[in-house]
Amino acid sequence: MTQGGYHLAQVNIGSFLAPPEHPDNAGFFDALDRINAIADTSPGFVWRLEGDGGNATDLRVFDDPNVLINMSVWTDLASLGAFVYRSDHVDVMRQRHRWFVSMSDYLALWWVPAGTLPDITDAKRALNLLTAHGPTADAFTFRDPFPAPNAN
Repeated sequence: MTQGGYHLAQVNIGSFLAPPEHPDNAGFFDALDRINAIADTSPGFVWRLEGDGGNATDLRVFDDPNVLINMSVWTDLASLGAFVYRSDHVDVMRQRHRWFVSMSDYLALWWVPAGTLPDITDAKRALNLLTAHGPTADAFTFRDPFPAPNAN
């Protein structure tokens, strides 16, 4: 369900403990297509960032080549939350310490007008806003969500 003409954008980043091509990361990459397929068919899914390989792992948008980006758009917070916390995605999340450096500011959520897609600049802006100001209507988290603009 669209929230007052808005959709929810999300970005999350991860910094690998070892270079992406290292064998220690095989479990992450082995699960990626399956998890993306779950996202793609989940209620409320709108869009996800993809590079040439059908996922975003080949996109290097930060100076550190070990940092991956994932971005998607959902109709609402409940739909994204169901995918993140109540699908097989949660099993991969529980293992993230095997592949990624622990980070405090790795996820940002924000509202976009329905029918528009965020870009990398939008994602970086949301992450930077959240880091600089904490959760606000312009960039927030699951723990501290904000309603869509003009949502009643």
